[in-house]
Amino acid sequence: MTASTTLALVRHGETAWNAERRLQGSSDIPLNDTGREQVRAAGFVLRDSTWDFIVCSPLIRARQSAEILAEVLGVPVVEVIPGITERDYGLAEGMQDGDELRALRIPGGFEGAETEAEVAERATVALHDLVAGHPGARIVVVAHGTFIRIAMSTLSGHHISPITNAAHCVIVHEPERSQWSVLVVNGEDFVPENSAVGA
Repeated sequence: MTASTTLALVRHGETAWNAERRLQGSSDIPLNDTGREQVRAAGFVLRDSTWDFIVCSPLIRARQSAEILAEVLGVPVVEVIPGITERDYGLAEGMQDGDELRALRIPGGFEGAETEAEVAERATVALHDLVAGHPGARIVVVAHGTFIRIAMSTLSGHHISPITNAAHCVIVHEPERSQWSVLVVNGEDFVPENSAVGA
């Protein structure tokens, strides 16, 4: 019997573009001071559990967040995984909400942007490869809000709400049943929307 693999998916901390509510996507924007503190606080929450190692997106805000978590958790960053980078928003990157941004909207996203289906496909490949290579491990995956939301929704079949800066989510892969189970979203125990309260 192969052991289940646990992933803590952590969104990077705040950047200047997050603070200005700009679409960030694949643009390589570093953490700001608030973001660094957010990630450090997230690390202290994650210290309540044991983790084996950290992997991260190649974008600098994710790499900086991973380094902070490595320091707090006392575990290494072992790999940068291109497949877990943020959705590319094309011409909309760097824009704030307004007429110019709305003019770029098309069904499912923005002109020239990566589609949700494309993000879902690479997320599925990247995370399946990760758990296949490390059965039974407990891994911190530092990535991005839209990527995490789409990945968790796709793998679990549940609606996942937007992910806040430096929030952690937990998803478990059970190889015997080829199933992914969501345990935590935005630091809170996950309750599927169709679950009946008190049932």
